[in-house]
Amino acid sequence: MTVKEHYLKNIAIAWPVMIGQLGHVMVGLADSIMIGRLGTLPLAAGAFANSIFIIPMVFGIGMAFGLTTPVANADGQGLPEKVRSYLKHGLYLNLAAGIVLFILLLLFTPFMNQLGQEPPVVALARPYFTIISSSLIPLLLFLTFKQFAEGLSDTRIAMAISIGANLINVGLNYVLIYGYAGFPELGLNGAGYATFIARVLMALAMVLYVFRKQAFKAYTEAFQWLTVQKSHFITILNIGVPSGLQYIFEVSAFAAAAVMMGWLNAETLAAHQIAISLASVSYMAATGFGAAANVRVSNQLGAKNVTDMHLAARTNFIMTVVFMAFCGLVFYLGRFYLPTFYSDEATVIALAADLLIVAVFFQLFDGLQVTALGALRGLSETRIPTLITLFTYWGVGLPASYLLGIKGNFGGMGIWYGLAIGLTVASVLLYWRFENRAKKLISHHSQEHVVI
Repeated sequence: MTVKEHYLKNIAIAWPVMIGQLGHVMVGLADSIMIGRLGTLPLAAGAFANSIFIIPMVFGIGMAFGLTTPVANADGQGLPEKVRSYLKHGLYLNLAAGIVLFILLLLFTPFMNQLGQEPPVVALARPYFTIISSSLIPLLLFLTFKQFAEGLSDTRIAMAISIGANLINVGLNYVLIYGYAGFPELGLNGAGYATFIARVLMALAMVLYVFRKQAFKAYTEAFQWLTVQKSHFITILNIGVPSGLQYIFEVSAFAAAAVMMGWLNAETLAAHQIAISLASVSYMAATGFGAAANVRVSNQLGAKNVTDMHLAARTNFIMTVVFMAFCGLVFYLGRFYLPTFYSDEATVIALAADLLIVAVFFQLFDGLQVTALGALRGLSETRIPTLITLFTYWGVGLPASYLLGIKGNFGGMGIWYGLAIGLTVASVLLYWRFENRAKKLISHHSQEHVVI
């Protein structure tokens, strides 16, 4: 393939994922904006609840990602029966993970007051936390079939379903938070119910699409539901569990940063929620490039096209850097205007504007590390990247945040400086790891041809 063909193929896979992910982020933005109109206290409570919920949620997302690589690899090998088996085993694993994680979240709810937050914030956060926790099971059901389709380079319908569900979510937010159209005024809890309903609908829609699409019949017919293969569970878990841990190490570092923000005051936590929700827009869009890198690398590896595999990843890296540089420019130019969508309090807006300046600098590294992780998953390389994420976020980034923000009296800016340091180190190490593994594969492939 030519370089131009690689770019076009990457874009064809990445853009629907980007739009779908942006749809999820836009719902988060809509939640924050609508909740923010209720006041600083509900906004801080929503940020606190989500900072806890997101940890098991991203682990579940990582588990679902474990299905994409073996599906794409088996598709590259031309083995539909193997693809079908991976779908079945992935479904079992993800539903089990959703149920277990939901139970763990319920068991944690009574201990939320142990995290040093203001009592009014905890009191508002608890019922909302319980509601959004229940949405984890339908979310993982949706992701199972989304990642299956993604492994077959089918990303557009999942995007359309996500957008439709997100529009429903926003509409339900409007009527349930404020109590319009005859519905009760539920405040923060209304946002939680809207999220749950939307995730149930998107799961049902994705399941129907996969089982009804004619092109997928070879993968969805003749399911032997009671027959399982231990090796296929292990293959998915070997990718899914480390991927989930990678997301946990990163997201939990940001969650811990939110907790540290709460140690300062509610205004700083609210500013953090505004800035992180804006930064998450570009990050989630960049996950589209990570998804494209995952699919392209694993598919080309299955077809034994190692040179194209390397070039597919490199073109995704270039696209990621260009895109994130553009996003950083938007944040810098709009740093005083964008926070006004969330709050009209001058102190909160000023704090959020300062944090967005830091976000400009870590945009490039945040995008690069998520794309590198996707490319490494395509190589079924997960253990070393997991150790890298643990070291950089919890061994470098979070300690730096604590030292600069809390001990060093730099406040919220210091906490974000620490996060930026962790992201920079992570991106450099993960990119180096992929390049090292890719070059070894190319060298080994070349030697095999010489022997032949």
